[in-house]
Amino acid sequence: MKLKNFIAAAMLLVSGTAMAQATYTDAEGNEYTFNKHAFITLQGGAQYTLGEAKFSDLLSPNFQLGVGYQFSPAFAARLQVNGLNSKGGWNGLGNPPLNETYKYNYFAPGIDLMLNLSNLICGYNPNRVFNVTAFLGGGLNIASGNDDANAIGQRLGARAGKYNLEYLWDGSKMRPFGRGGVELAFRLGDKVSLLVEGNANIISDKYNSKKAGNADWYFNGLVGLRFNLGKTHSKVEKVIETAPAKPAETIPTVPVQPTKPVVTEPAKPVVDTVEPLRRDIFFVINKFEIRPTEEGKVADIAKYLNDNPKAKVALCGYADRGTGNDQINDRLGRQRVEVVKNMLIKKYNIPADRITTDSKGAREQPFAINEQNRVTIAIAE
Repeated sequence: MKLKNFIAAAMLLVSGTAMAQATYTDAEGNEYTFNKHAFITLQGGAQYTLGEAKFSDLLSPNFQLGVGYQFSPAFAARLQVNGLNSKGGWNGLGNPPLNETYKYNYFAPGIDLMLNLSNLICGYNPNRVFNVTAFLGGGLNIASGNDDANAIGQRLGARAGKYNLEYLWDGSKMRPFGRGGVELAFRLGDKVSLLVEGNANIISDKYNSKKAGNADWYFNGLVGLRFNLGKTHSKVEKVIETAPAKPAETIPTVPVQPTKPVVTEPAKPVVDTVEPLRRDIFFVINKFEIRPTEEGKVADIAKYLNDNPKAKVALCGYADRGTGNDQINDRLGRQRVEVVKNMLIKKYNIPADRITTDSKGAREQPFAINEQNRVTIAIAE
């Protein structure tokens, strides 16, 4: 793999993650926010080295250890070491037929750039059971223990060249390699996932001691576990609001003077008092769309205004101080007010002159919990 092609692919992986959202709201209205975190992977399986012998003759055991970091819902990077044995051989080549297989040792440290396609395409969801991740990487293959191939070369002598055994090597050899693959992850919990991985590795033609005129390949199939380190997400429970209890109305009574004749006074009219109505419409981080779980609150305000023709509503928008800056938060506060105002006007036909608006951005924080300050507070009276 050419270096410029690898760099271009790596840039594509990184840039693609910008489209992946970092928050998720479940059916109950609970909000999850992604947290950066480290992870380790432990895997074992089998390797097939491309060659002319039977498929089963070119299988060998394989292992892989990895340490990585999840930078966003879609993008991660890991340092990994893969290794144990590779194999080479022939099957019925030449006259008389030559059937030979041999193995040699290797370990291959490298780095992989990883793209979670499930989060990128379908959106972040920390509770998703099945995730598909593609990766691209490379590193250095350090091979040793090529005694079997050298023994075959010595035994065959001049015939070794006839069977293309022209790249014999001994001692230890270091060669760069490139790799790509797919990882299937089955979530067992917030901390643990079951992994099934397949990867393809390309390396110099001299890797398996045989001259073929093209690069050598080996393929790994692995099963193992991923352990997440630290907190992978933050969860904010849905805030359930309860309307304040309406105080009981009392009718004043006229005291009776025992020494005077009782004078019946006309009953005083009962003045109906209307209690103010408050609703807090909460938003997702960096968003100003009204979620389905919050639309009922806007409907409550509209009903109150329709039931009380003289009432008006004051809207005030906020953003949380824990994220963004004043410029971003001032804009979010204004947008969160306007979207509530527009729904009252367009969906519920509330006249605009019965609505007043204000925005505090993050300069004021009505709630002690940071996440609750992504809100428009509506007070109708």
